[in-house]
Amino acid sequence: MVRCYKALSNPPPSCYNLHKVKIHVRRPRSGNGGGSSSSCARDPQPQLESSGRAGSAGGTPNRRTRFRLQFPQLALRRRLGQLSCMSRPALKLRSWPLTILYYLLPFGALKPLTRVGWRPMSRVALYKSVPTRLLSRAWGRLNQVELPTWLRKPVYSLYIWTFGVNMKEAAVEDLHHYRNLSEFFRRKLKPQARPVCCAHSVISPSDGKILNFGQVKNCEVEQVKGVTYSLESFLGPRISTEELHFSQASPGNSFQQQLVTKEGNELYHCVIYLAPGDYHCFHSPTDWRVSHRRHFPGSLMSVNPGVARWIKELFCHNERVVLTGDWKHGFFSLTAVGATNVGSIRIYFDQDLHTNSPSYSKGSYNDFSFISNNNKEGIPMRKGEHLGEFNLGSTIVLIFEAPKDFKFHLKAGQKIRFGEALGSL
Repeated sequence: MVRCYKALSNPPPSCYNLHKVKIHVRRPRSGNGGGSSSSCARDPQPQLESSGRAGSAGGTPNRRTRFRLQFPQLALRRRLGQLSCMSRPALKLRSWPLTILYYLLPFGALKPLTRVGWRPMSRVALYKSVPTRLLSRAWGRLNQVELPTWLRKPVYSLYIWTFGVNMKEAAVEDLHHYRNLSEFFRRKLKPQARPVCCAHSVISPSDGKILNFGQVKNCEVEQVKGVTYSLESFLGPRISTEELHFSQASPGNSFQQQLVTKEGNELYHCVIYLAPGDYHCFHSPTDWRVSHRRHFPGSLMSVNPGVARWIKELFCHNERVVLTGDWKHGFFSLTAVGATNVGSIRIYFDQDLHTNSPSYSKGSYNDFSFISNNNKEGIPMRKGEHLGEFNLGSTIVLIFEAPKDFKFHLKAGQKIRFGEALGSL
């Protein structure tokens, strides 16, 4: 036990320095009588008396003895303080394993660390720090590996059982025909498996699940119910009027108003989620003309509905390919959004498109125009025509202009197949 002879003249500050604590202990000379009080008056440092053992065999202790008192709690606080002063990349590197253990270990095993100043990364920040682009490229390489003939049926049968794939609709039902996983994911369907509805103006471009649909309001689009993203962040800056035949908009108009080309029309949207077991090709949802392609490199986080409710503006973070043009009612766009293990987005008529590159600049995008001196009409697409494909599941987002009496024939959460009606006038 350590006792202090004299109270400190200056009270300790409210914020303590968390470096190692060193306390110098001075013992009074024996036989000096009042010498201890006089030495206290001369020495501005407080003198401490220890009730420990005697310093030497003769009973005369050393003049100055240093004791280093290391408190585990203060040492831990100091270490965590150094961690918080690191640069952001180093902090992520050092905190990432500890945060994983914090969320995985049972009974709050690491919860006492929060009482000494450490704070775990949020689940969203932890998920964003996962190298999904690297994992997706590795998965793509694995998909290209040719499987031995004897191994194909067991592997594909496991996938069929896990995700509920209907192979009776496939153009080739024999599992031994598919040399690797990539060919199996991109299997074609029988022509009669997906009849195209001609009675409605807009059809589903793919198989999937309807996450959300409706009018675009206040330049915000819902990715799932209650979670929105910015229309301008998703599509990028407005494209030139020469390409899309936009009416000249005044500078005060919102981005949403600038996209509407005809008076009395509204902007509509529809989000379709493709599960891993769905048909992975997508088609033209209507008769329209594609004039421009914009490629946004980005993250490759999962677009599962559960994750979409969890991360705001998920579709704006992920890699995506935006095709814009016009149809008979004005502006029309189809966006293919990448996801984890879906770094490969292919557009059949665009051979210059390369997705999931090893490096990219955050927030950058690449533009390509299909209108040139030799082709002033762009790329005409017929309803139901093959447009592109994913590798595994992902998401299709339609944003288009239509008259106010346009109505969707959908329910949120319903399953839909390519060729079925989305809406009509």
